[in-house]
Amino acid sequence: MSLKKSHKSYPQSFKDEAVLMVLEQGYSVADAAKSLGLATSLLYKWKEKYETQQKGIALEESERDELKRLRRENKALRMEKEILKKASAFFAKEMK
Repeated sequence: MSLKKSHKSYPQSFKDEAVLMVLEQGYSVADAAKSLGLATSLLYKWKEKYETQQKGIALEESERDELKRLRRENKALRMEKEILKKASAFFAKEMK
């Protein structure tokens, strides 16, 4: 019988503080991870994500959500446009 590992979820504020321990307080990633009870690889990922967001390369969560919403809306509008185009062609034939 195998037990499924549950992944612990950390709040964004905790992640930011952990990264700032490394960037501003001079801790090494390994030391900061050990003192917080984290895997070193996890803290490296958080650090990389934080740095890309600070450079403006990566999208923030709210921007990512808005982008997904806009893509869905764009897809729906394209479908509606296609339907209207077909309907207008149909009624143009009927008028002749």
